[in-house]
Amino acid sequence: MSIEGPIMKKRFHLLCLVMVITKFSSALAQQAFPAKIPEDKPNFPISRAMERLYDVWNPHEDRGNELFSNFKYTPLKGFNNNTGASRRDPTKVIKVDGRYHVWYTGRFTKEQPQGLKKATSTKPGTDWDLADIWHATSLDGITWVEDLEPAVVRPPKPEAGYRSICTPGILVWEKKYYLYFQAYAPMVGGQAYCPVRVAHADSPHGPWTHHPKPVILPGPDGSWNNIKINDPCPIVHNGKVAIYYKGAPIERGHDYMIRFQGVSFSKHPLGPFEPSPLNPVINSGHETCFFPWKQGVAAIVALDGPEKNTVQWSEDGENFEIQSLIQVPPIAPGPYCPDAFRGDGDGRGFTWGLCHINIDGGGAAKPSVLARFDCDLSLDHHSLALKRNNLRFDRATYLQKNIALNHNLKKLILKQQKHIDRQTIIK
Repeated sequence: MSIEGPIMKKRFHLLCLVMVITKFSSALAQQAFPAKIPEDKPNFPISRAMERLYDVWNPHEDRGNELFSNFKYTPLKGFNNNTGASRRDPTKVIKVDGRYHVWYTGRFTKEQPQGLKKATSTKPGTDWDLADIWHATSLDGITWVEDLEPAVVRPPKPEAGYRSICTPGILVWEKKYYLYFQAYAPMVGGQAYCPVRVAHADSPHGPWTHHPKPVILPGPDGSWNNIKINDPCPIVHNGKVAIYYKGAPIERGHDYMIRFQGVSFSKHPLGPFEPSPLNPVINSGHETCFFPWKQGVAAIVALDGPEKNTVQWSEDGENFEIQSLIQVPPIAPGPYCPDAFRGDGDGRGFTWGLCHINIDGGGAAKPSVLARFDCDLSLDHHSLALKRNNLRFDRATYLQKNIALNHNLKKLILKQQKHIDRQTIIK
């Protein structure tokens, strides 16, 4: 009997086994990603994009992200928006004795801002020029009652702030109240030097007393914040007062970053404040909005910089990472955040607050109004309606002044188009 028969039989069985393994491996490699998103990261090959869904984000996308939200806006009642009135830059909203309280930049001038070159002692140069800090209360967060007089008035000349005090931030510390604000003198905007001052009171209704000296000064010559400290935003973190702020250098031009955000810490609301050695701690943003989140600090970062329109988080309050991408965020948001000053390492977030809106979408010389925003940046609330993607806007939104192509730019683009556009290549 020949031995070739058994050998050939074994070879045939081995070949069949290899074919089965190859076919199984090929099927595994080509396995389709299922329609129902797996809770755990699949163990078959997936793209880098799908890996990021698990490694960076979560399989439920924005629906499962507690630090993602849409923002819905509501006009406020009770404010008299006569010509010459402007309200902007609200603080965090606090609740004391059953009433909500908010402070904000208030400008009530006979003339509208006309730019820094035309500014006088009575004519404002910008929307936040010749301003004081005002206060209003509410029972429901929609209808507000404004005080008849400013809560904090400008200090006398030549003190810092005699020209304008604006963009306040509220802090509650050991049953006392502290308002931090930008202090301009002798002019606002442009290259004007701007430290942060503070006023304190025993009640949210005042009276408020100016602390005699600024508590946070611009940085040294040549630094990222050597001319201005803007938008002070206090919270309590790890037992200390942490004031976040936007800085700006006196230098201008494409080589200079105009807006970073930093933080300074103190064991007492009146200082001394020590800047973080890691400053700036956020590389983008315009107005500041920081709030306790779990054991760390979260921030809404909007308008400016490469990481604009994001929500970020840091466990230590200094090293921030992007947690979500957001659309149409509130401008200068002041959230109702009950635990902002508790400092217990259990930040729960918020569901509403106040912001400001430029009446015609204009810039520094245009008046503003306060508005309410609602959202779901809360660990204690979950709203699928506020977690939706794919927001769509109407024709008027796309063709409004700041989005539609203006006449001069249109002429330039059409001129350049003649030299840039080429004949389509067809092979």
